Amino acid sequence: MRIHFIAIGGSAMHNMAIAMHKKGFRVTGSDDEILEPSRSRLAQHGLLPASEGWNPDIISTEIDAVILGMHARAENPELLKAQELGLKIYSYPEYLYEQSKNKTRVVIGGSHGKTTVTAIILHVLRHCGIDADYMVGAQLAGFDTMVKITEEAPFIVLEGDEYLSSPVDRRPKFHLYKPHIALLSGIAWDHVNVFPTFENYVDQFRTFIQLIEKDGALVYCWDDPVLRKIAAEGRPDITRVPYGIPKHKVSDGVTSLTRGGKESPLLVFGNHNLMNVEGARLVCLRMGVTDDQFLDAIQSFKGAARRLELVDRNDTFSCYKDFAHSPSKLKATTAAVKNQFPGRKLTACMELHTFSSLTAEFLKEYAGAMDTADEAYVYFNPHTIAHKKLPPISEEQVKEAFARKDLQVFTDSEKLVGELKTKSWENANLLLMTSGNFDGVDFNALAKELIGK
Repeated sequence: MRIHFIAIGGSAMHNMAIAMHKKGFRVTGSDDEILEPSRSRLAQHGLLPASEGWNPDIISTEIDAVILGMHARAENPELLKAQELGLKIYSYPEYLYEQSKNKTRVVIGGSHGKTTVTAIILHVLRHCGIDADYMVGAQLAGFDTMVKITEEAPFIVLEGDEYLSSPVDRRPKFHLYKPHIALLSGIAWDHVNVFPTFENYVDQFRTFIQLIEKDGALVYCWDDPVLRKIAAEGRPDITRVPYGIPKHKVSDGVTSLTRGGKESPLLVFGNHNLMNVEGARLVCLRMGVTDDQFLDAIQSFKGAARRLELVDRNDTFSCYKDFAHSPSKLKATTAAVKNQFPGRKLTACMELHTFSSLTAEFLKEYAGAMDTADEAYVYFNPHTIAHKKLPPISEEQVKEAFARKDLQVFTDSEKLVGELKTKSWENANLLLMTSGNFDGVDFNALAKELIGK
């Protein structure tokens, strides 16, 4: 079977291309820009296009399926040619469903924690020798690709993103997967460019619940009042399994689960991570994993990339980086680090980087989001705002939105780094939160320099 990927260089797209190549399909692809690590990984498997750009001449009736990436536009010349020829065109979530119709589909959704919960489940399944296909939104330690699709695996574990499927398919990705086992970690308004009101955003999760297969299960966070409400609505033919923060203790900077008279020390920490662990446990139980197997496996889970990931440390200082960018994520992440190290001063830095976070109306949602930190810095780049074609925001607007008088706001990342380098980091922690990189800051080099102070 021959399949062609339009916008093959995307994070999810190039991983799916590699997965389908490994499955024995004939794979071709194109893109107008392919960056690392996609470029090297595609080249390693002989899938890197000979040249960058769009070439409608390579689209023919010999192609069995076209997979359309979100990076492509609706007027893409290859897409137009495929439509003209009447070829079957899929978004990548649609094609994932197509490849998993005969499997038990496990879908992990929610505004936060999706990647971590998915990563925990995959880590435990591997530890227990249970074969599963998957799609996850980050590169995981010990896994070659972010997508695995085989004929043999009885399960597929899918990270269920609520963002749009493709330029011509405006359905949220997680509406296409039709899970047998679903998990929702919580609901906090995001993607305001697509879901302009909170209620509109919540409706996407209502729909997701309605799409669970008959006699399926919904594992959901009981601590989230909105999620608790919509989980209770309708669907008498599915099982509801609520969860919250499991019993645990924190001693000498180490968090341990306390269950069945046993203590299981973890390499991750924070209430959100604890809830992620508990939700993953309940999903794994439904996949044939015992409690003892789960507790044995979870002790070696180091976390997903950029999810409270340790950059560097010494005896009196730790630097963490996190993907946190929404208000709820900022609150949870700063609280997690402060609670884990209550005797250390915490300096938290976050970058306003996403479309939502740079929107003046949405900024108001950040009130109190960094109050747990002893010092709080916010960075944004005015050029990024202009590039996204959004109205400009001011430093004063940001300061007012966060509702913290001592908040320091920077629009030059070099000045922010310079400020960090003036400080003493004895008995202190630094938390860097962004879905970007503060416009080129080398986190590893910065942490090493601060350790050497």
